[in-house]
Amino acid sequence: MDVDDVSQKPHDRLGAWLAPDMDRVNVLIRDRMASRHAPRIPEVTAHLVEAGGKRLRPMLVLAAARMCGYDGPFHVHLAATVEFIHTATLLHDDVVDESAQRRGRPTANLLWDNKSSVLVGDYLFARSFQLMVEPGRMDVLDVLCNASATIAEGEVLQLTAAQDLATTEEIYLQVVRGKTAALFAAAAEVGGMIADATPAQVAGLRDYGDALGIAFQIVDDLLDYGGVAETIGKNTGDDFRERKLTLPVIKAVALADADETAFWQRTIAEGDQAEGDLSRAQEILARHGAMEAARADAIAWAERAKSALDPLPAHDLRDMLVDLADYVVARIR
Repeated sequence: MDVDDVSQKPHDRLGAWLAPDMDRVNVLIRDRMASRHAPRIPEVTAHLVEAGGKRLRPMLVLAAARMCGYDGPFHVHLAATVEFIHTATLLHDDVVDESAQRRGRPTANLLWDNKSSVLVGDYLFARSFQLMVEPGRMDVLDVLCNASATIAEGEVLQLTAAQDLATTEEIYLQVVRGKTAALFAAAAEVGGMIADATPAQVAGLRDYGDALGIAFQIVDDLLDYGGVAETIGKNTGDDFRERKLTLPVIKAVALADADETAFWQRTIAEGDQAEGDLSRAQEILARHGAMEAARADAIAWAERAKSALDPLPAHDLRDMLVDLADYVVARIR
C-alpha cells in the first residue's frame, strides 16, 4: 500500500504509514486474547476483532506517539489496550441494546449468548488493565482508568436519557463524551504522553480526540436516519427502533408541535411503534431541518478537532489526522 497515494481514504493512508506498528499491535492482541482454560474467550473475541473496523483508536495512539518522536516499544501496548477496551464495550453494548448486527455481521450475543458476551467483555477489560500497567507510567494509567470509568458512566447515563424526551443537547453531549469521545481522547492523549510531548501538545491531542469522537458519533446518528446498511454496518433506523434519543431527534423534539410531540412520546418514550413510523420520523426531522442542524454541529466539531492539532509539530501524520477529521464528516457534507 502506497502511503503517498492521495486517492486513498485518510484512515487507509494512516494505516499504511503505521503498518509495522499495527502488525505488532495485532500480534499482541492475538496473544493477549488467548485463554488456556476457556476457549470461548478467543472465539468470541476473534469474531469481533477480526470483523474489520477501521481501528481508529489504536491508530490514534500510534500516530500521536510517532508524531511526537517516540521510538520505544510501549505505544504498541497502549494501542492494544484501547482496542481491548473498545471491543469490551461493544460486547456489552450489543447485549444492552439487544443488537443483532455489528459491522455487517451477526453480533456475538446472537451467535453465542448474552452471558458469553458479558463475561468475555469483562475478560477483555481485565486484559486491558494488564496491558496499560506494563509501560510503568502512572500518568498514563490514570488517563486510561479515568476513560474506562467515563465510558461506563456514559452508558449508564444513556440508559436513563435515551427515552426521556426532556433530554437536552447538553445531556446528549455528556453521553457521547462517555460512550465515544472519551476513548478517542484518551488514545490520542496517552500517545503523546508516552512520547513525553509538551503539556500543550498533549492537551491538543486530547482535544483532537474528544472533538473527533463527538463528530464521529453525530455522523453515526445522522446516518442511522439516512445511511445505507452496508455502509454503516447496521440496519438503517436501528436507533429509532431501539428508542435512542439521538441529536437529530432531540433537535426535532425541541421544535415539535403537539401532534409531533405525541408521536415522539408514543414511539420513543413508550416504545409503541408501528409500520410507517420510521418514515414519519424522517419526515419530521426533514421538516424542522434537524438533520441539517446536526450536520452543521458535526462539521463544527471536525473543525475544532483540526484546530486542536495546532501545537503539534509539522509531520505527515499530523496532515493525515487533519484529513481524518474531514473524512469523518465527508459522508454528510
